[in-house]
Amino acid sequence: MKKLKRSARLVEMTQYLLARPHTLISLTAFADRYQSAKSSISEDLAIIKEVFEEEGIGQLHTLAGAAGGVKYIPTVRKEAALAVIREICRQLEQPERVLAGGYLYMTDMIGQPAIMGEVGRMFATAFADREIDVIMTVETKGIPLAYATAMYLNLPVVIVRRDNKVTEGSAVSINYVSGSTKRIQTMSLARRALREQSRVLIIDDFLKAGGTVQGMIDLLAEFNATVAGVGVFVESGEVGAEERLFHDYVSLARLTHVDLKTKQTTVVPGNYFDD
Repeated sequence: MKKLKRSARLVEMTQYLLARPHTLISLTAFADRYQSAKSSISEDLAIIKEVFEEEGIGQLHTLAGAAGGVKYIPTVRKEAALAVIREICRQLEQPERVLAGGYLYMTDMIGQPAIMGEVGRMFATAFADREIDVIMTVETKGIPLAYATAMYLNLPVVIVRRDNKVTEGSAVSINYVSGSTKRIQTMSLARRALREQSRVLIIDDFLKAGGTVQGMIDLLAEFNATVAGVGVFVESGEVGAEERLFHDYVSLARLTHVDLKTKQTTVVPGNYFDD
């Protein structure tokens, strides 16, 4: 790269960091990239760090020593996230979204990159301090959520399928009981998709009784993997604690009331926003 003026270097360096979250970048790499002294790079990073923190863009973590450098950690402030979730809740309360069984139609929202970007940043903030190797979800609506989160955590995604595909090679399949319908269903994961003893963050779109997530947890046991966390976009607040199959999870929104006759719903911020 040609030598840049400081103003241009700050812009390019900022973009470079934003595109590489949770990646340690050495001062030497920056100095070589911009043909500048390390002292100048350090001054630039101090400016970027101040702006990131003041504007709620994220944090720049500095590691000292020969193997040190800087790492960009994307975060979103709770008050900013809450404003976004309240708008999402308002949209989810639209009467035409009510489906049989007390579910909500969310596919159109899940298909909007801007909304998924906000949701992914919230999950990335919620689990920023966890040691995670990979993000897992089950097809199909969980996929955009998982990839949005993975973008901010800079992690790979593995997708659990409802049935085994020939193109996936050998796979591990398990039966699980749906927490809401109480029916036995099947899910599978290709053996080469996940390394043994991986630390896995599970992301899902909707949590009712929790049968699907519990199925993924049981599937991870077959790989000797560890559950590093569970994040759900919307949880059903109408399911009692005694019916839920697990309790350690982060939700961004909570469906607290559904009237199938009048199509009236109440959606509020999830437990991530609880004090």
